[in-house]
Amino acid sequence: MAYIEMRHCFKRYASGESEIIANNDVSFEIEKGELVIILGASGSGKSTILNILGGMDTVSEGEVIVDGIDIVKLSDRERTLYRRNDIGFVFQFYNLIPNLTARENVELALEIVRDAKDADETLRSVELGGRMDNFPAQLSGGEQQRVSIARAVAKNPKLLLCDEPTGALDYKTGKHVLHILQEMSRKNNVTVVIVTHNSAIAPIADRVIRLHDAKVRSIEVNENPSDIETIEY
Repeated sequence: MAYIEMRHCFKRYASGESEIIANNDVSFEIEKGELVIILGASGSGKSTILNILGGMDTVSEGEVIVDGIDIVKLSDRERTLYRRNDIGFVFQFYNLIPNLTARENVELALEIVRDAKDADETLRSVELGGRMDNFPAQLSGGEQQRVSIARAVAKNPKLLLCDEPTGALDYKTGKHVLHILQEMSRKNNVTVVIVTHNSAIAPIADRVIRLHDAKVRSIEVNENPSDIETIEY
């Protein structure tokens, strides 16, 4: 069995008297430790998939197996614990608390989880060893995103979910952030899922899932992913 399996998943929303189908019979597998890119235009259903995998939303129909557990069947309390203990989130906008330092932003997230990593060590791993006592306003956008990644990774999650993590960054800084995520997968065996509209970065992924109109259009497995340093976009 794969580490993650979505099986014939539908997500439907009521909109007045009509129905919107955000995910239409979505099925795919992800192996442990893979870096996976989910590609699609706005409205294709990719963020819905991320929210479902992260336990922030649930399917209308289908199975979502993560590490042998069908998270669709979890109670509300169990889903909260799943989000807290098993999932790390990285968003396009960093969601840091402005009156806390970089270290304190990471430490705050660690208060609610078991088996957390050391905050200082994790900040050093994303090259912020000299910025731990700085507040978000004293950090560049790329540095703030690296704090966000450190906050997610320090939870020691089973699954790191990233929604357009370079969308607010310049080209050079974006590549640096993608390098960190690629290294998390390769060196730490963290399963990383990146949602993006940027097809140019697809070669760095172990697996690329392309969405169109709420459906999976293709799945590509890359036996030899490229290093992000070699990608131009």
